[in-house]
Amino acid sequence: MELHRFCSTSRVMIVAGKGGVGKTTVTAILATAAARTGASVLIVEVEGKSGLEACWGIAPLRYDETEIRTSISARELTPDEALVEYLDERGLGSVSRRLARTGTLDVVATAVPGMRDILVLGKIKQLEQARAADLILVDTPAAGHAVSFLRSPSGLADSVRGGVLRSQAREVVDLLTDPRRSQVIMVTRPEETPVNELVDTAFALEDQVGVTLGPVIVNGMPPDLGLDQYSTRQDAQRGGVEITESEIEAMDAAARFASERRSLADEQATRLATRLPLPQVHLPLVSTEIGPNQIEQLADALTASVALLPEAPPRSASRSTP
Repeated sequence: MELHRFCSTSRVMIVAGKGGVGKTTVTAILATAAARTGASVLIVEVEGKSGLEACWGIAPLRYDETEIRTSISARELTPDEALVEYLDERGLGSVSRRLARTGTLDVVATAVPGMRDILVLGKIKQLEQARAADLILVDTPAAGHAVSFLRSPSGLADSVRGGVLRSQAREVVDLLTDPRRSQVIMVTRPEETPVNELVDTAFALEDQVGVTLGPVIVNGMPPDLGLDQYSTRQDAQRGGVEITESEIEAMDAAARFASERRSLADEQATRLATRLPLPQVHLPLVSTEIGPNQIEQLADALTASVALLPEAPPRSASRSTP
């Protein structure tokens, strides 16, 4: 699949996954790759603990957009600020200022279950409708909260009989369930627990939210070094290098470790494909701290892996036994 097509499948890509799998890093990689196609990209951080600052060496995100680099900007969305903006846009600026001044803003935002989530998702829907960018990347909370976060609009739409709140909820549901407008990109590591949690989350998102699942990104695949633990001595002899028996043993042990680590990762990727039959994009393990240079290199790897995807990836996954 061409990178341009991958990045333009939906106008909103919701990046989700277990905490610690590199979800925010993957968001930065996706943004970099999409910008290379000529697309404008807006990253939306909704958890308030963004690692984007470290990835790009930027100041903490604010509610207003921050330009990160050419064609890429980012912003942090919070329920309180979204509510203030919502009231201001409807000529109720004095009300919003009074709420903020008296400390009751948070009470209003939490008055209805799911209200905080619908305020944020409603703003994302507004950005999508306004074509704020060619691609909007949403860095969601960790997997457990992501399900309730994305499920809240349908819950509100079912429980509220009418009015502005129900209308807003229905519009967000329409966004989330339209594959031309949004899809969820799941991120995992090639390890047993993250894979198990990703599968559970993926089916929960399909069953309870009705979202479209895009290709799964397997982050942190160990390199396949092609090392043969039995060839160390022969390689040294051919190269005319004198090495001791202890050095040979150490290199053999390193070769075994690297080979076993890659084998275990391949097993988990295969198990994931069996349980969740969706295309996979593999990103290599990076042993150094992630910074701008690493993001660029990983965007190269993403591009190469996307090129291996089928032209028409499946829109849903069917359940399989472990």
